[in-house]
Amino acid sequence: RSGVLSAKINDRGTQGRLLRFLCVGGIAALVQFAVLAVLKRLLGPGVAFTLAFAASTTTHYLLNRFWALPSVRTDSRRQAGEYGLTVAVSYAINLGLFELARRGLGLGVMAAAAVAIPPSTAVVWLLLNHRVFRHE
Repeated sequence: RSGVLSAKINDRGTQGRLLRFLCVGGIAALVQFAVLAVLKRLLGPGVAFTLAFAASTTTHYLLNRFWALPSVRTDSRRQAGEYGLTVAVSYAINLGLFELARRGLGLGVMAAAAVAIPPSTAVVWLLLNHRVFRHE
């Protein structure tokens, strides 16, 4: 089993997909933080976080679908549904960790959002690369 994993990690195609995925994640994070910075002054933290997450997710989907993780799949509707489920999982992880960091650790809104992103990124990579936008 570890031989298969090692082969996947050392595969240039997978490495390129991961690099593009991380770039997309960085862009999506910038969108999220920019929108959050504006909305946190106008709305409650939870609502501001949710709207910023939605803007980030839209950016994330479009860049992944058409650039970072091109897919051989032709069932676009099902793929979009699977992406939606992945977003729901990501949102649950993000919001849970955001609230834990904000309320439990006393972090500010921006720092709490930053804490929430890395764990969900790992989960989303696995789901998107190996299921939703699979390339094999």
